[in-house]
Amino acid sequence: MSDEGPRPPHPTLRAGRDPGQGHRRSIATVCLSGTLEDKLAAAAAAGFDGIEVFEPDLVASPWSPRELAARCADLGLSIDLYQPFRDLDSTDPARFARNLRRAEKKFAVMEQLGTTTVLVCSSVAADAVADPDQLAGQLAAAAERAGERGLRIAYEALAWGRHVSTWDGSWDAVRRADSPALGLCLDSFHVLSRGGDPAWFADVPADKLFFLQLADAPQLQMDVLQWSRHHRLFPGQGAFDLAAFLDAVLATGYAGPLSLEVFNDVYRQSDPARTAVDGMRSLLWLQEQLAARRGEAGLEVAPPAPALSGWSFTELAVDGVSGPEVAAALAGMGFTHTGQHRSKPVQLWEQGEARVLLNASVVRPAATGVAAVAAVGLESADPQQSAQRAECLKAPVLPRTRGATEADLAAVAAPDGTQVFFTRTGPDGWPADFLPTGSPAGPGTGLTGVDHVGLTQPFDSFDEAALFYRAVLGLEPQSVAEFAAPFGLVRTRAVADPARAVRLALSVSALRLGTWSPGVPDPQYLAFTTEDVVATARAARAAGAPLLDIPGNYADDLDARYDLPAELLAAVREHGLLYDEDEHGRWLQLVTRVLGDRVFLVAVQRLGGYDGYGAADAPVRMAAHRRSRAVATTG
Repeated sequence: MSDEGPRPPHPTLRAGRDPGQGHRRSIATVCLSGTLEDKLAAAAAAGFDGIEVFEPDLVASPWSPRELAARCADLGLSIDLYQPFRDLDSTDPARFARNLRRAEKKFAVMEQLGTTTVLVCSSVAADAVADPDQLAGQLAAAAERAGERGLRIAYEALAWGRHVSTWDGSWDAVRRADSPALGLCLDSFHVLSRGGDPAWFADVPADKLFFLQLADAPQLQMDVLQWSRHHRLFPGQGAFDLAAFLDAVLATGYAGPLSLEVFNDVYRQSDPARTAVDGMRSLLWLQEQLAARRGEAGLEVAPPAPALSGWSFTELAVDGVSGPEVAAALAGMGFTHTGQHRSKPVQLWEQGEARVLLNASVVRPAATGVAAVAAVGLESADPQQSAQRAECLKAPVLPRTRGATEADLAAVAAPDGTQVFFTRTGPDGWPADFLPTGSPAGPGTGLTGVDHVGLTQPFDSFDEAALFYRAVLGLEPQSVAEFAAPFGLVRTRAVADPARAVRLALSVSALRLGTWSPGVPDPQYLAFTTEDVVATARAARAAGAPLLDIPGNYADDLDARYDLPAELLAAVREHGLLYDEDEHGRWLQLVTRVLGDRVFLVAVQRLGGYDGYGAADAPVRMAAHRRSRAVATTG
């Protein structure tokens, strides 16, 4: 504690009995956008058991506290916490007296709401109490008044509190106060952002843990208040080890709700229904991680994610204008039109293990001549179990129409609308839906398979997408990177399975784009593997592929930065290759011009253990794409 000397070695955590499945799931209304009516409807629809009422939401509501309680009851929601009560303690006796009067008024509101617990934050005011005994006395005085009404106070240490800024500082105050109506609220952000060690929660009796709030966050070097107010995330979207945190809390015997309290600028302006589903998915994923951490089989919230072994196909939505353009580019890159769907206007193009579908029946593009990634097919060890898991994690299986003899494929929608199919490619699988064209696939330009697919995410769903692919498909997020693009800052994050059989490169503009964004809107790309990108480049150029021109300044800069062999540098200049390297290996890529206003194709060669996606060269590629489109437009 704050007044004690060095601690002994970490205690052994007391064993818990379940990974949170017996706990109610709650969400703070501050997590969601809209009016209080919108927030309650979203929380109930997503399956939450209860809410934390954020006081400003109640103040702005036309409902009285009793009417709010009745509405929550109608929706099957309990009110688990009323929050926040700020700056209770004071060195000024008159001000403290006014604060107690304010507390009494809030206690009356709580009685009408039907909730028994109020969150009191450690003070940030200039007159906050520094003396531990005086602070404990003031907290005890407030708790006594709460207890007389059958209410209780959950005291929380704000990470930027003036005198109490750590969880053990708040526990010291609660312990000194020794009031049955005063306990702790543990907030994962406030604990972990200050480097707190959850192992020490074992010092706290279970009956003194009144409430638990969960939030993730990226690791940022910034003021902790700004970090908290703008950059919190749902569990599984950031860098905190929340499974270990939750394990430590539940090991104490804590029996209250698992509640989300996330301050995030994007969530505050996004569709509350989607945000609530995202939040529920994060709690389900966290409970699953806890079960795995404890090795407690049979307590999972969903069937485990079956192994993914690769890509069965990637599907592009095209029309009468973009379809021929994309088909010509595929032919130039060495693909062969090998199959035609039995009942739909869908073409199958193949080269090596790479398969691309051109679907003229999907009406997704907003304008004529636009092509877009409509779907991806992933090889699953158990497609039905993959679909069942997706459904358990709030990604409903999409309805599909199919002919009597066509393959029955399960598909779910990713946050950006891309359909994700779970498949097995074999003689009796989905390829049987295609009639041969009589043109078998040949060696083409040396492309052997799919390396990854690049998808630009809607501004509001970048973090949602990372959690979706992590929770539903079992892909692990890689580190977030940012680069300065020609039209603003771009944030990227890849997700991949451990064997790197399936990779997705997700990107988003770090700020909402303005009205002037003449680059490629929401670009998407298919990246194919090759064992010799230079040979692929020569063959593709000879076949008339629409390759992107890269300026000579780029090769000059490579020459200055890296000691490349003269032959390789010459190939970079001749074919417009892009190059990157790290401590593990090297990377070369060949890029086409934009097809159908949005999509482009890439051939990549990984050398050694390079595990990135060439983000350092993305600004060069984006500027070149803009230039090629401008030339084509003004032609």
